[in-house]
Amino acid sequence: MSTHFFTYDELKVFCEAAFHRFGFSEQDSAVITDVLLLADLYGIDSHGTNRIVMYHDQIRAGYIDINAKPRIVSETPVSAVVDGMSGMGQLVSEFAMKKAISLAKSSGIGLVTVRNSNHYGIAGYYSLMACNEGFLGISMTNSLAAVVPTFGRAPMLGTNPFAFSFPAAPQPFHFDASTSVVTVGKAEVASKLGKALPVGWGINSEGHDELNPAELLKGIYAGVAGLHPLGGGTEEHGGHKGYGFSMVVEILCSIMSGGNTSNHVESEEGKSGVCHFFAAIDPKIFGDPSAIQKNLETFLDELRHSPKADGKNRIYTHGEKEAEAYTRRLADGIPVNERTIVEMKDLAGYLKMDFHSYFPDLKK
Repeated sequence: MSTHFFTYDELKVFCEAAFHRFGFSEQDSAVITDVLLLADLYGIDSHGTNRIVMYHDQIRAGYIDINAKPRIVSETPVSAVVDGMSGMGQLVSEFAMKKAISLAKSSGIGLVTVRNSNHYGIAGYYSLMACNEGFLGISMTNSLAAVVPTFGRAPMLGTNPFAFSFPAAPQPFHFDASTSVVTVGKAEVASKLGKALPVGWGINSEGHDELNPAELLKGIYAGVAGLHPLGGGTEEHGGHKGYGFSMVVEILCSIMSGGNTSNHVESEEGKSGVCHFFAAIDPKIFGDPSAIQKNLETFLDELRHSPKADGKNRIYTHGEKEAEAYTRRLADGIPVNERTIVEMKDLAGYLKMDFHSYFPDLKK
């Protein structure tokens, strides 16, 4: 399957215009687009432009209320609970992390849990919001059940990603990962590219490894198949640890907020109830922020220069690959596969947008 490279500006203008046509304000459209395109720039293709049609489908299905405004339902000097009111996940989450940052500026720490939201994009976008203020940032979310518990074959947990960002030079320590072997988006991308899945990604309704991404996705959405937790489907390779990490995310997001657990995220009434958790922590509550950051930078440098495994010439620290992809893709363009381009073109037609005016280099 062919791939075309678009410039950041081309995709930015198209996505902002599309979200504006969905009914969002120009400001909100810019926020949503910023989250998607950071994923594309970081090389997380499963959560970037690839998702725009999914959001449109969720709006049409009634899961996302484009007019919703999140509200704080309870608050202390260090915490808050936010009701997303079925709003767009990126907008609800920006609101919630800004609240966490505000609390951290006044109290040293801000913890915010969210209920009744929607898919929010990459978790790391929001942890970086806190990091850019000089704070430790944490971001988590549950999602539609797509992951089986250890020794199970029915999806009960979301991919439940966790992101942790901390200021450092030349780039922050930035860890962003699902608590499943892979995300649903990775299976979607494999399906679009016509690629078989590796053994160990997911399990079918009969309890066996599923290598066909389309069949795995079909089973996930039917609630009879799922991805494995991080570590795989056995205790021998630590699958029970990924299962436990996923539960930690679930407790902080859905249980603490009084919201829906992953297996009840999409209700029979056609409502979505994704839940999130955000934290911003000012390092000065532990000591001199400059000294703490320097200590981290020293350790990161020691990690990079520690002995390499046979045949390997580099040890990465978390955030380096994303930073390098960001620079490379800004210069060389963002790859978008042919299937996603067709989806974008069809969406543009539905929205009465002139697709080729946004991407003049594409052949008509």
